[in-house]
Amino acid sequence: MTDKPDKRSLDQVRADIDAIDREIQELISRRAKCAQRVADIKLAEVLAAREAGDATAEVVYYRPEREAQVLHRIMERNQGPLAGETVAHVFREIMSACLALEKPLQVAYLGPEGTFTQAAAIKHFGHAAVCVSQPTIDSVFSQVESGECNYGVVPVENSTEGMVSHTLDNFMDSGLKISGEVEMAITHHLLVAAATSAEDVTRICAHEQALAQCRNWLDQHWPAVPREAVSSNGEAARIAAQSPGVAAIAGDMAAELYGLDKLAQHIEDYADNTTRFLIIGREEVPPSGNDKTSIIVSSRNKPGALYLLLDPFRKAGVSLTRIDTRPSRTEKWAYVFFIEFEGHLQDEKIAAIVSELEEQSILLKPLGSYPQAVL
Repeated sequence: MTDKPDKRSLDQVRADIDAIDREIQELISRRAKCAQRVADIKLAEVLAAREAGDATAEVVYYRPEREAQVLHRIMERNQGPLAGETVAHVFREIMSACLALEKPLQVAYLGPEGTFTQAAAIKHFGHAAVCVSQPTIDSVFSQVESGECNYGVVPVENSTEGMVSHTLDNFMDSGLKISGEVEMAITHHLLVAAATSAEDVTRICAHEQALAQCRNWLDQHWPAVPREAVSSNGEAARIAAQSPGVAAIAGDMAAELYGLDKLAQHIEDYADNTTRFLIIGREEVPPSGNDKTSIIVSSRNKPGALYLLLDPFRKAGVSLTRIDTRPSRTEKWAYVFFIEFEGHLQDEKIAAIVSELEEQSILLKPLGSYPQAVL
């Protein structure tokens, strides 16, 4: 016979929780008031600079390196029982809400609503940011370049399908900088409008990357149903919601947003399917202490050209995290290299590598240094 729980003990624990909740709420309010004071100080500094003749002075409300440092410290000092990432997510939302008191961020993303890119934007900036849907990667870049949005979020790499070439191509002509990165575990479902059966499905829609990431599963379970690539998984979900004969490949956010049922869940071919997104902005980001740098470089067409580009990293002991190639737009059968590596452009060692690369390349374009993904 098991002992009954002591009601007085349970009531006391609940009372303790209520007291802790009140204390947490008071501390959050104090933090928010500090954020408001920060905004006032920043505004006063900019007004003083303008009065002194600096007409270009602007208030910088969001500091990517500062936020990354705060989240790192939160995870390092976490003692459980909640996981460090869980606690960091809670603080991300607190920081997002406090920043919105200063000025809500406008963030462009590859839409429509319900895409993994929107989920990445929310993961990085929190729910207080104003997410602005864009139909193409080009338009995400344009919104940030024009100043209509403070930042943009674009997909750059999938763990199974490789680099997103359209994103890399936009960096060739854009003056925007990479301000951060986000990694998202990608889970795909086969979604249909309510009351739609498997026998009703005559077409499967998804972004071309999603179709590729689920190719083996589709070949095994739906080999005879035509597949159509559309601009995004969110768009596929929107089409499925309006067309009972269409099934969409998309995630949980799209399923909830468009009221779709799941014919099948977790249909991605690889369980560790992950997509990395880049945050793009107009300003360079100071060092956070745990940074990456991305560059575009094109070498002269001669034997050993790639070796000469990579050897400075080897000599300096700097780890490359990614290298990819794109065709040059100016010379037939020539290529540019997209290279990512650990470190910041302001680091003495990295500056020396960049200087050496400039001497032996026909093009070198730094895309920015930025904090490595925290969550």
